[in-house]
Amino acid sequence: MIGNLDYSTLQQIWWLIVSVVGSLFVFLLFVQGGQSMLFTLAHNEEEKSLMINSLGRKWEMTFTTLVLFGGALFAAFPKFYATSFGGAYWVWMLILFTFIIQAVSYEYRKKPDNFLGSWAYEFFLFINGTVGVLLIGVVVGTFFSGAAFALNEYNQVTWQNSIRGLEAATNMFNLAFGLFLIFLGRTLAGMYLLNNIDHGALNARSRRSVLINFLWTLPFLFFVLISLVTMEGFAVNPETMEVFMEKGKYLNNLLAMPLLLVFLLTGLGLVIYGVVVTCFKGSEKGIWFAGLGTVLTALAIFLTAGYNNTAFYPSYADLQSSLTIYNASSSKYTLTVMTYVALGIPFVLAYVAYVWRLMDSKKLTAKELTEGENSHEMY
Repeated sequence: MIGNLDYSTLQQIWWLIVSVVGSLFVFLLFVQGGQSMLFTLAHNEEEKSLMINSLGRKWEMTFTTLVLFGGALFAAFPKFYATSFGGAYWVWMLILFTFIIQAVSYEYRKKPDNFLGSWAYEFFLFINGTVGVLLIGVVVGTFFSGAAFALNEYNQVTWQNSIRGLEAATNMFNLAFGLFLIFLGRTLAGMYLLNNIDHGALNARSRRSVLINFLWTLPFLFFVLISLVTMEGFAVNPETMEVFMEKGKYLNNLLAMPLLLVFLLTGLGLVIYGVVVTCFKGSEKGIWFAGLGTVLTALAIFLTAGYNNTAFYPSYADLQSSLTIYNASSSKYTLTVMTYVALGIPFVLAYVAYVWRLMDSKKLTAKELTEGENSHEMY
């Protein structure tokens, strides 16, 4: 019974749940990846409308998953939410702003009497697909590189830098992580558009874009992985809860939890396989292999950051202010109630999968935009 689970088990369960939601969000960044290619992949207005309408079918899922990720963190690990959002508020405000202009763009791009013109809203989508994703990657990077905060005895946060979180973008590991997410999103977007749109010229360019963007992904991926397995990490003494620096901490985590290493290697292998079958085998199903691979890879990274006595939100300004899944979580009662509620998640996921299948049961065509039964829903 859930009510009989001990406190530490509940804390680990909720870090797992948060990590799964975060991993699904990373996969759904193909929407942002597609937005970042509007001005290069589409060669005319028809192709641009096809891309935007295809991506427009999924943008709300991405936004909802981001909100769910933030909400789960707030409910399960409120000290992280208060520390990061309360201290590094400039970086979070910029991320939020890019998602606000994304929502506005999908709503108003084709509205009558659009005084800004469609180009302005397309540029807003580009900003969300590049700057927004870059900053998200930078924030996730701080799970390993640390952030500039200190907490007093009342858990009041003091940020040690006046630009409130934006300083994280000056760290090469964080920056490489953000650039990796941008090009991964673009790679996934090429596969998704190929699977979702029926347009000869656009499909051909989408297929080529998969290989080009995947090759751009590799140097940033290698930099992140090499840094991850060689860097010092923020370890926690399980008896005293003292935080200290440990050489090769994240490599030690992967070796101590072989399943995560399997997830990481399998995930990377599936992404590579998705690229190969798309670019060299003529398949249109690569998105499903690469999508599953992306989820497994991201899940391994998130769990490595929080499990095995590791500070998932470390502070390089004050080591003992670092947050772990144990000192940052809600009460046992709150986690227990939330776990009962979480039993309904599989049904929600099943419904999402059902709706996704209905939306993608037939490929989007240029004719459908103007003559189809859903022509009035154009973005």
